[in-house]
Amino acid sequence: MTVRQTNPLAVLLIASVGCAMTVLDTNIVAIVLPTIARDLGASFADVEWVISAYVLSFASLLLPAGAIADRFGRRTIFLLGIGIFAVTSLLCGLAPSARALYVARALQGAGAALLLAPALAIIGHTFHDEKERNKAWAIWGGIMGLTMVLAPILGGLIGFHLGWRWAFYVNVPICILLATSVALRVPESRDQKARRLDPAGIVFFSGAMFGLTSGLINGQAHGWETWLSTVGFVVGVVGFVLFIAVETIQQRPMLDLSLFRLPRFVGAVLAMFAYAACAQVMASLLPLYLQNGLGRPALEAGFAMLPFAMAMLVLPQIGRWLSRFMSSTQVLVFGLAIVCLGNVTTGFGALQGQLPLVIAGMILLGSGGGLLNGETQKAIMGSVPRDRAGMASGISTTSRFSGILLGFAVLSGVLATFARQQLEMAANGSIGLRPSDAPRFADAVIAGDLPLATKLVAIEHQDGAALIARQAYSAGFSTALFVAAAMAAIAAVSVAVLMRNPRREPRVVEVHRQ
Repeated sequence: MTVRQTNPLAVLLIASVGCAMTVLDTNIVAIVLPTIARDLGASFADVEWVISAYVLSFASLLLPAGAIADRFGRRTIFLLGIGIFAVTSLLCGLAPSARALYVARALQGAGAALLLAPALAIIGHTFHDEKERNKAWAIWGGIMGLTMVLAPILGGLIGFHLGWRWAFYVNVPICILLATSVALRVPESRDQKARRLDPAGIVFFSGAMFGLTSGLINGQAHGWETWLSTVGFVVGVVGFVLFIAVETIQQRPMLDLSLFRLPRFVGAVLAMFAYAACAQVMASLLPLYLQNGLGRPALEAGFAMLPFAMAMLVLPQIGRWLSRFMSSTQVLVFGLAIVCLGNVTTGFGALQGQLPLVIAGMILLGSGGGLLNGETQKAIMGSVPRDRAGMASGISTTSRFSGILLGFAVLSGVLATFARQQLEMAANGSIGLRPSDAPRFADAVIAGDLPLATKLVAIEHQDGAALIARQAYSAGFSTALFVAAAMAAIAAVSVAVLMRNPRREPRVVEVHRQ
């Protein structure tokens, strides 16, 4: 198919839509998760894997996807990623079981990585002038922000009117239109000096992330002392050790570890990770609480996410204004402090069942996240020599999605563990539940299947059981938010220390790359 004369604005919009699809899918799925749990009879561990399998593949393959696109052609790999994303979205919609769904989600995450990485590279390749490039990235950021605002509403509408399967089916026609536009409008480009692939690094990094994630998910589901959880953590630690060893000894590493000799770079990466793990992850956790803790239907939960999403959209503009008066370090520490306060406020609101306080906390969370969203990327790129910009950008994106993955696994594990303890204690009380049914009752509540949970209770106690279930879920959620607040506070102090002195940075040794 012949590519028409290049129109930079058209290329920007097409690539931006491709990037936006990855955000749209994640946030829509977050809204329909309780419906998926009820329809497929899924456990909370299954629900976690629906999110985690996607993000795990996404985070693990982003760095190699960029190298693949540079070497084999960005347009070609972009089209491949769109095709994989479309096919796997169809498989997700057709999934007959929770296990089939999260296997398809893992494949979908791989498609998303092959979609996002070349789309970003295409934008960077299309705009060479610094002023035009900054304008292009501003438009890209606006499209991504608007997507974050619209996604929860679309998720609520889809869940209410069409059913959860359409959260995946809707991707197929979009992918067809996107692929057609790419074929017609986007020219091919390559990097003749693209670095070689790093198979060992890919395998060990992916294995490490999978091990830690499975250890966290199996720990809350089966017990933290069980062999399933222990094996997961051992695999994760060994995987990271082997990954670091491989990246240290080879000439063309996927990850240039010498960058981590720069304290400011480490501080900026830590800020990105903390932002993702303590604020951005709430795009997945808040809809679960709104439905399972407050009992709101999917449609109401989608609209209730607007304060969080709008704050995430607006605050980057304020962050750019603040950067005139504050250093990058101060903006990062200030943003993390607001995220900490937002988590505490939302946590107390959830614990007390006060929706206005929850909404106020969501606004604070979105505000802190909005400040950090653009500033973290800017701080990372500004902490390295110019010739390392490509590597730094890859590390930035990987740390963002690694933060979402591990943040979701840790916080949902805390939520499930504390909620289960409360529910099992309540089951020994006066709700008419047999002791043998207590674990099933707790599992159903945590997964979001309240109708199944209440069926285990005598009819005269079902209203009381539903109230106890929501209170226990809210208590677990609030505990998770207090943990997130502590993480954000520790990160804020660490960033302030690491980035306090911009001078006297150690020299970064040049790594030969092809």
